[in-house]
Amino acid sequence: MKRREIIKFGVFGATALSAGLLVSGSGASQDRPRLLPPDRNGVRLPAGFSSRIVAESSLSPVAGCEYVWHAAPDGGACFADDDGGWIYVSNSEMDENGGAGALRFNAGGELINAYPILQGTRRNCAGGATPWGSWLSCEEVDDGLVWECDPMGLKAAVVRPALGVFKHEAVAVDPRGHRLYLTEDDKDGCLYRFTPYAYPKLDAGKLEALRVVDGKTGKIEWLEIEDPSAEKIPTRHQAEATHFRGGEGIVYYNDRVFFTTKGDNRVWAIDIPSQSLSVAYDDCAYLDPVLTGVDNITVAADGDLYVAEDGGDLQVVVIAADRSIYPILELAGHYQSEIAGVAFSPDGKRLYFSSQRGTSGDPKNGQTFEVSGPF
Repeated sequence: MKRREIIKFGVFGATALSAGLLVSGSGASQDRPRLLPPDRNGVRLPAGFSSRIVAESSLSPVAGCEYVWHAAPDGGACFADDDGGWIYVSNSEMDENGGAGALRFNAGGELINAYPILQGTRRNCAGGATPWGSWLSCEEVDDGLVWECDPMGLKAAVVRPALGVFKHEAVAVDPRGHRLYLTEDDKDGCLYRFTPYAYPKLDAGKLEALRVVDGKTGKIEWLEIEDPSAEKIPTRHQAEATHFRGGEGIVYYNDRVFFTTKGDNRVWAIDIPSQSLSVAYDDCAYLDPVLTGVDNITVAADGDLYVAEDGGDLQVVVIAADRSIYPILELAGHYQSEIAGVAFSPDGKRLYFSSQRGTSGDPKNGQTFEVSGPF
C-alpha cells in the first residue's frame, strides 16, 4: 500500500478507533517515566529498571560451555522451563551459517546453559513462538522457509514448506482460531494466513493472502495461494492480494493480530472476529513521531505493544492500551545497529532484546540484553 493510502481509504475512521489502539496526537504521555542517562551497559532506562548483557556474539555466554553465541542476533522469544526457569531463543541473521541459539535460565534468573537449536540455514530474521512450545524460525531470502525448532535443543529442527516459500519475516499463532499469520519482508510483500489441516501439525494446510475489500470499513478477505512452493510464480504474485511495504514483526493478542511495516512506519491491526484491518500506529499522525523504524514487536500481559526500532533512536517503544506512546529503553552508542528480538520472560518481569551489530556495527559483535523492572 502507498504512503497515506489508509487515510485516503478512510480506515482512520470508525474501524480504526474501534480497535482501541489508534495512536494520534503530538507525542508521549506527559506522566510516563522519563529515560535516565545510559547505565554501564549503554542502556537508557526509567528509574527502577536495570540491565545486564547476557550474551555477546563470538563469545561463550556460559563459562566452560563450548557453544559460542551467534552473530547478528535477531528475532527471539521466551519459553517456560519445567524447573521454573525459562529459555530465550534468538535467530542469527547471517547470509550463511545462520540458524538459532538458546539461553537457558534457572528459576533464580541465573544463566546456566547455551546451545544451538538450528544450524546451516540462511538469514534467520524473526519468527514466532507456538502455543505448543516450539520456535518457528524464518529465513529472510527469496526462497526462504520456516523451520520449527525445539527450544530445549533435544529434537532436530523440522522444515515446514507448507507455510510457503518466500522472504519470511515473522509468524504469529492464533490459538483460538487455530491459524498462523505470516509477514513477508519485501517492498510489495503480502500478509499471509496459514490454516493447518490438523492443528497443531504444520506439515500440511492452506496458505492464503490478505486482500482489503473495502477501504472505508477495512473489511478483508483471504485469497488462496495455489502453489506455496512458488516454483514458477512468487507467492505474492499468485493472487490479487493487498501489498505491504516490507512486513516485519507480528504478534497475536486477544483475537487481534498486530504487525509492522517498515516502508511506511506503521503498526497494523487485524480484528479476527470482524475480519477487518485498521492502523494502530502511523508516524504520519505526528509532527515529531516517537516511534520510527518499526521492526520486531511483542505484547505484554496487559496488552501493551512493545515495538523495537531498526534505526530511529534505537529505542523499544510502548504503544499502550490507553493509546499513549513512550520509549521504555534506548541504546546509546549503537549507531550502526538495530534492536531486535524483544520478548518477555514467562512471568513478565524481564524483557530480552538484542543489538544486532553492537557498538562497532559488526554483526560479529552483537549483544543480547536483559532488562528487569516494574513493567
